Amino acid sequence: MIFTSDNWAGAHPAISRGLEANASGFAAAYGTSELDRKVEATFNRIFGREVAVFFVGTGTAANSLALSSINRPGGVSFCHREAHVIEDECGAPEYFTHGARLVPVDGAYGKIDPETLESEIGRFPPGFVHAGQPMAITITQSTEIGTVYSADEIRAISAIAKAHGLPLHMDGARFANALVALDLSPDEMTADLGIDIVSFGGTKNGCWCAEALVFMDPAMARDLPFIRKRAAQLFSKSRFIAAQFEAYFEGDLWLDLARHANAMSARLQAGIKASSGARLGWEGPANETFAVMGKAKAAHLRELGAMFYDWNLPRSNRGLTTPDETLARLVTSFATTADDVDRFIEALG
Repeated sequence: MIFTSDNWAGAHPAISRGLEANASGFAAAYGTSELDRKVEATFNRIFGREVAVFFVGTGTAANSLALSSINRPGGVSFCHREAHVIEDECGAPEYFTHGARLVPVDGAYGKIDPETLESEIGRFPPGFVHAGQPMAITITQSTEIGTVYSADEIRAISAIAKAHGLPLHMDGARFANALVALDLSPDEMTADLGIDIVSFGGTKNGCWCAEALVFMDPAMARDLPFIRKRAAQLFSKSRFIAAQFEAYFEGDLWLDLARHANAMSARLQAGIKASSGARLGWEGPANETFAVMGKAKAAHLRELGAMFYDWNLPRSNRGLTTPDETLARLVTSFATTADDVDRFIEALG
């Protein structure tokens, strides 16, 4: 009953086979192999356009280098107050942009509120050198609390970005989970809605270590090869990231894995709603479930072998718990089974 994180899950067998199949022999290094080029062409196909693709090793690297590529002197990027990029990356975006700031924007259920975003951007009037200058907006899809921006919600934020001449970045660490939850194609969730850059995650969804930066307009990525190299993210044997993505996309495996993880989360949420031992914090269509339970109940579940994290209350959900309760985050993955979920629900009571 492991619900700590989808990062705890191993690699899907097809991904492992892809790595093994490419482990022998020789291939051109530094992203120039035939396999690298083949996978780049696959990215073009799934996004329905020519994109620029750069493999990196972690989601933090993808997010940080994305913002580095659009950096400006005194730059300011706007993100949700509880986004991963500002809460859980140890200042890496600021570090790699040489001091560009992240400005938090409030919004319910982990999503930026457009009116609040407009107000925050207004705090940095053009030409006011003391404040700095806006350089980007970044959204997390799916969000840190398992919710998902709808197409209309992304479109509203994109309109603000375009009105202010700001690139719009999507942190897609759980890109596939959001995609299948919305039943959209990759281009429908990104370029068609005005997304300029995507941090495309595979690691949380069955890969061993596979992340990519995807630029909808290749011209925006002209400096990224140098930025990536300087950041020590240009893998010499990048064919091993490409091999993972090749297997990931084969037969739409990536979508099937995400559907399974989401389905297990839905099963978990249904069980919690029917349980007397906990209550659901909020609905979430992706693969993260948040439950409110007594601290004693949480301790008992852990004694029975359940593993999960206590989570900080979102600021928009203050008052959700009492002093004797905790908010538990339960994450499902491609490796979660229905039996895992059912045993947890049975233990809840």
